[in-house]
Amino acid sequence: MEFVFLLLVAAAGGFFGACVGGNFSFVITGFAGLAATAAGVAGGADISSFLFSYVAFGPFTGPHIAFTGAVAGSAYAAMRGYTDNGKDIAQPLARLGKVDVLLVAAGTGVVGWLLNSYVFGKIPWFGGHTDTVALTVATLGIATRFIFADRSLLNPEHYAKTGNKFAPHEHSAWIRYQETFPQLLTMGIFPGLLGASIALLLAVNFPGVGMSAAAFPWAISAITIFFLNIGYNSPVTHHMTIIGGLGAIVFYPILAGQHAISAATLHSLHVNTPLGVDYGLAVGAILIGTAFATLSSFLGEASARLFQSRGKTHIDPPAVAIFLATTLIWIVAAMLGASN
Repeated sequence: MEFVFLLLVAAAGGFFGACVGGNFSFVITGFAGLAATAAGVAGGADISSFLFSYVAFGPFTGPHIAFTGAVAGSAYAAMRGYTDNGKDIAQPLARLGKVDVLLVAAGTGVVGWLLNSYVFGKIPWFGGHTDTVALTVATLGIATRFIFADRSLLNPEHYAKTGNKFAPHEHSAWIRYQETFPQLLTMGIFPGLLGASIALLLAVNFPGVGMSAAAFPWAISAITIFFLNIGYNSPVTHHMTIIGGLGAIVFYPILAGQHAISAATLHSLHVNTPLGVDYGLAVGAILIGTAFATLSSFLGEASARLFQSRGKTHIDPPAVAIFLATTLIWIVAAMLGASN
């Protein structure tokens, strides 16, 4: 009956995400992530884990459920002629007054929960060393395009009139002020530094947060999507802050000579300094995290140019970047003899 319970909640989560719109549901996920982190800081590792697993990244507000429900609902609404923009993840779909749109979203939420929990999460090694939520978001974004729109992933004809088929152009670019090399480099470095530093401090000082510490800067970035949604040109940074944070908390123990990456290991490295970290090791760890965050910045734009810009539905560039960069972090860690 637990399976049935969670399945029903996932359907409601997908429905809710479409009702309020993908971006607004993502902002709500950010607040849920903050609450889960706060519980960990207060010393409640159990409640923190529960809130992360079943609320922030679970069937209630998980992006693979609520956000993907909105993505599929928007694509379906455009296919049926209810809207003229299948990529619109900002507008609440409840405004259309179309029950079928919201039911498609509810069904997508169920599929997202099943994929994450019973498919990707069960793959040996890979399931524990990637971001299965981000992978599910990316996978369902691709599936949505094939089912409701272009029937083509790369759609080379989309750039038939341009000289460079990989370059973005005015009518299909993802984020115009976040697409050039200098923009991507700086947006990788500095949000990556922020994410890496705060995640490392949380992980080392608060064992109740532990390996989930990277979700805190991610949550802050997720909440800033609200500004983008109401018309301000805010940057999209969650694929940098979470990767910077993860890189720092994975490589801090490795730099300290530890190979078991866990909440207990991180807390065991707490030292008697004002910030609780060995500053030499911390600088090295946050620089490594920043390097991965910068890579994630470029992966996000590459994904946008390859997939998001080449069709009529939304394939989330940050989700693609997050699952690729997360997997790469753990591959490099494994090559150094470390494991979670």
